[in-house]
Amino acid sequence: MGAILTQNTTWTNVEKAIVNLKKARLLSAKRLKDIPVRSLAGFIRPAGYYNIKANRLKNFVSILHKRYGGSVLRLSSEKTGRLRDILLGVNGIGPETCDSIMLYALNKRVFVVDAYTKRIFSRHGFIKESNDYHQVQKYFTDNLPRSKRLYSEFHALIVRLAKDFCRTKPDCKNCPLVIL
Repeated sequence: MGAILTQNTTWTNVEKAIVNLKKARLLSAKRLKDIPVRSLAGFIRPAGYYNIKANRLKNFVSILHKRYGGSVLRLSSEKTGRLRDILLGVNGIGPETCDSIMLYALNKRVFVVDAYTKRIFSRHGFIKESNDYHQVQKYFTDNLPRSKRLYSEFHALIVRLAKDFCRTKPDCKNCPLVIL
């Protein structure tokens, strides 16, 4: 859910939406399947684009139920390549959301690339700003050990660095990546 809700918004707003869903006891595939889209949209309103995201959540839950009987565990048993194809086939799930789901929810060894990743590493000259998602992802998978834990931690550090230093208007003077 978090991977879909965080599209084009901050995690702080996603947390508010998740609290709403939790209070309404909607944090299960079964309950999400049964709730009308319009009602779901009301609960996730803090995450922004709530009508679009409600439909995307329903699209995902629909596939989860049709193919896997609502079981995330059964979904996660798919091989990574097949799983990627299935998730990318869900309307509203692109490469970043797909990889976030695979890494954080399904425990797959997949490196997530986001706007922060491209911003930081293009500014430091490791990648080109014009590189597409898969080129950037390949850079990391070619240069890091294949580890779910490492990918997860590395991504978290990238997010932190981007939020604290490598913002749209960067604070390069205080950046921990600057070599003195």
